[in-house]
Amino acid sequence: MLPRAIKRLLHQATLSDQSYRFMFGRAPDDEFVVIDCETTGLNVRTDDVVAIAAIKIRGNRILTSERFEAIVHPDRELGAEAIRIHHLRRSDVEAAPIVWKVLPGFLHFIGPRPLIGYYVDFDIAMLNKYILPLVGIELPNERIEVSRLYYDRKYGDAPPNTSVDLSFAAMLRDLCIPPLGQHDAFNDALMTAMMFVQLRDLTRRGARIARQRTSPVFNPTGA
Repeated sequence: MLPRAIKRLLHQATLSDQSYRFMFGRAPDDEFVVIDCETTGLNVRTDDVVAIAAIKIRGNRILTSERFEAIVHPDRELGAEAIRIHHLRRSDVEAAPIVWKVLPGFLHFIGPRPLIGYYVDFDIAMLNKYILPLVGIELPNERIEVSRLYYDRKYGDAPPNTSVDLSFAAMLRDLCIPPLGQHDAFNDALMTAMMFVQLRDLTRRGARIARQRTSPVFNPTGA
């Protein structure tokens, strides 16, 4: 695997629109961006983005006043299941701009900052299929996965065969974060931002998330 610095140089060399060179600049100190995409499904090749949200974090502060939100007109008609999950009506997305109109603003918002998310690789893969033909490269930003941080704090020292739960609900519960309405891009990004700030603090202090102890099963036969 190529070192990150070399990969960045290769990306810069293939950048088709030089006005996006800012993506390779130096990120502001201790700044991050949490991202979340809502999509018509989970197939990167065939599904579309319908909403994008991003929130900046500076230090341990979540800057909800510095955010990016956009509803996107998908290439295909919004199905009934997607409407049920995201609470977006067909009229909402029909009046929205197409993704190509939204992306420049999104890219300027995130800049070169590290990107944080819950299963962030999926969100970035969905975005990259539009970003690549637009600027000639995929997102070069560092990625930070909150479920990995959570795993390290809760299960990093767990004995073999420990049951692992990396669900969004489990993380909210363990970190005492109030559940907002899920499958809303901004709400999901905000909850993920709160997770990151807490997990980062736990990591700095070397603190762990307690695992529930299971009581031994009483067997009167001794078998």
